[in-house]
Amino acid sequence: MLKPFSIFCLGIATILSPPLVCGQQISSPSISPLPTHGTMDSRIGRLEFDGAYPTDDTVSKLYDEMDFQRATQAYMWAIPLVSFAKWQQQHETVFGQEDGDLVQMVSSQDKLGMLTPNDSTTYLLGFWNLERTGPMVIDYPKGPTAGGVLDMWQRPITDMGLSGPDKGAGGKYLILPPGQKAPAETEDYLIFESPTNNIFPGFRILTTDPKEAEVLKNSYQAYPYAQRDKPRKTRMIPANGKTWTGWPANGLEYWELLSKMLNQEPVHERDRMMVAMLKPLGFEKGKKFEPDARQQKILLQAAVIGEAMARAQSFAKRQSEAKLWPGTQWKNAVLLEANQETEHYTALDERTAWFYEAVTLTAGMTSTTPGLGQVYLGIQKDKDGKWLQGGNNYMLRVPANAPAKQFWAMTLYDTETRSFIVTKQQIAGLDSRKELIKNADGSVDLYFGPKAPEGKETNWIPTAPGRGWFAYFRLYAPTEPYFDRSWKLPDIVQVQ
Repeated sequence: MLKPFSIFCLGIATILSPPLVCGQQISSPSISPLPTHGTMDSRIGRLEFDGAYPTDDTVSKLYDEMDFQRATQAYMWAIPLVSFAKWQQQHETVFGQEDGDLVQMVSSQDKLGMLTPNDSTTYLLGFWNLERTGPMVIDYPKGPTAGGVLDMWQRPITDMGLSGPDKGAGGKYLILPPGQKAPAETEDYLIFESPTNNIFPGFRILTTDPKEAEVLKNSYQAYPYAQRDKPRKTRMIPANGKTWTGWPANGLEYWELLSKMLNQEPVHERDRMMVAMLKPLGFEKGKKFEPDARQQKILLQAAVIGEAMARAQSFAKRQSEAKLWPGTQWKNAVLLEANQETEHYTALDERTAWFYEAVTLTAGMTSTTPGLGQVYLGIQKDKDGKWLQGGNNYMLRVPANAPAKQFWAMTLYDTETRSFIVTKQQIAGLDSRKELIKNADGSVDLYFGPKAPEGKETNWIPTAPGRGWFAYFRLYAPTEPYFDRSWKLPDIVQVQ
């Protein structure tokens, strides 16, 4: 009779190949590409294991790489929040803006710190803190304006003006702090709750009549609801060409601003996992941001790679829906809805691309209704697929009958700063409201380069040698020929 061990051994032998010999030591099956003993090469260097355990040096290397990868992704995730945080800081320190105030930006020099501003319209912009003020009232003027209020993730709380619920007729808006209910007796208000404590209100005046523009500006009022019986006069602070920057330095400042915002703002459900990933890097809500030497090194490296990735996503968009017209270099600059959501996910890559090169996104900027809002057509390469460079001369022919109920505008930006190109002429853009030379068929030839073409100076935008540039072609109140693609912009071509 066989002993129990022998029966067990024979049973195993029937299902293993090759046959198992009784008394032979059984080897553990391999279940991982990682070695049990010794080293292996990987994309992050050599990894070493002892009895399948990572050695101390390998553990350190793996944690450093894990934290670096998380920080790189966090850099891109945080771009809209940190961009606004820097801009808010500049409004308060450079312009002395307080809650309820707006800063008025008129000239190219005024707007030089802003990412991809329009050179054609006046901006009136501010940052307020609802935790300090409580609910804020905005008495919005009647007339041709494009405005709105955004949260600190650059998501619209509400549009105002032509694309807002007032439809250009003006009205009283009441903006509530997160989680706060509207006060009693506010039935005459358009009421909206902000997801963040800090908010960004602003508007652009679209009229070309200086007197009408002044009336619109002076009719705008903002004040805490608690002071509605005796509100202070809203200050419109002129920028007066002061030097400022709306983008943080590529270093620890980026992460310091992120920590500041994470402490000031509620963490929303969609962001909880990312905030958890930041904890090993020194970020913890309610605690001071004091990264140690290891964390600082990783964060500095991640800021460099994170920005490089963001730049690639902005200027070399790989989404198929970015293409506007087959065979051309023109791309749709805005690939996300204003709320930054899709049916199945938050538009992370699309959000990174837009908010690295631009600021703000409202319903009017993503409207698909003919005659309403704006569209943003971007270009970075010439007809031959070469990056646009400031030392070369180029030409763009804008076909006649551009599909814009209001006007079109072509604006150039420095690739590195994403703001206006700095030249002595201080000309950043041209638009259809200006006196431009037209061709016999109604088309308009625009010229870009370091030197104006003789006799066509009015149609020229200067560029800076040694600096790359890109452009937006904006259609204000785009009409059906844009949406059905029956009207088409040709490529920019290099000329002598």
